[in-house]
Amino acid sequence: MGAPFRFYTRHNLVELLGRRATTAGELRDGIAAVPGASIYYHTHRFLQQHHYLSPEPPNDFAFWMTTALGLDALGELMASVDTVRFGRIEDLRARTVAILDGHLQNGRARTAVCPEGQDFHFMACRTFILPTRYEARDLRDFLGVMEKISIHSVYFHVFEARLRLERGVNDFSGWFDELGFPELARAVSRLDPYTITLDGLRRKIIGEVRQHVRD
Repeated sequence: MGAPFRFYTRHNLVELLGRRATTAGELRDGIAAVPGASIYYHTHRFLQQHHYLSPEPPNDFAFWMTTALGLDALGELMASVDTVRFGRIEDLRARTVAILDGHLQNGRARTAVCPEGQDFHFMACRTFILPTRYEARDLRDFLGVMEKISIHSVYFHVFEARLRLERGVNDFSGWFDELGFPELARAVSRLDPYTITLDGLRRKIIGEVRQHVRD
């Protein structure tokens, strides 16, 4: 049997980076230059703050492109980026920059300026990872704990661990694999966490685990 699974949670401190954009070109340059923590924040902020909505609202870049610049087609294209496909922040950054580079030759995208007061302000969040009092030694323990932990803990182990910490897989799937349940690990890793609420994601993970609990 593998090591127990220790559940963690996180708290964020949002920081204003002092960089802003008024045009698509300035947004592109900012995306290329800001720390990875800013890319993560702006592509996951809606998800963290509106975890009860499904599907999730668009990322900040796409939202601003549409609402402030009126570039609906470009905004939709940026919103359509399948974040779940990316295991590294830098790859997500590169994809976003590439989309903008491909459209900045267009006159409208090149010349559009946001109204006064609607500048895009680049932000980031400093994350503090804290241990909870919960741990699981087997799948039955895991099921019991999953009913008790907060959605912030679910978020950390699924989103932050895989993409922001670049572990390549969510923490739950990694542990299931260590326990000798590779099919369960694959089933959970195949879930698309961006299309359901965090509590809905919790329920789906619980459902997958229940199918593998031995009587």
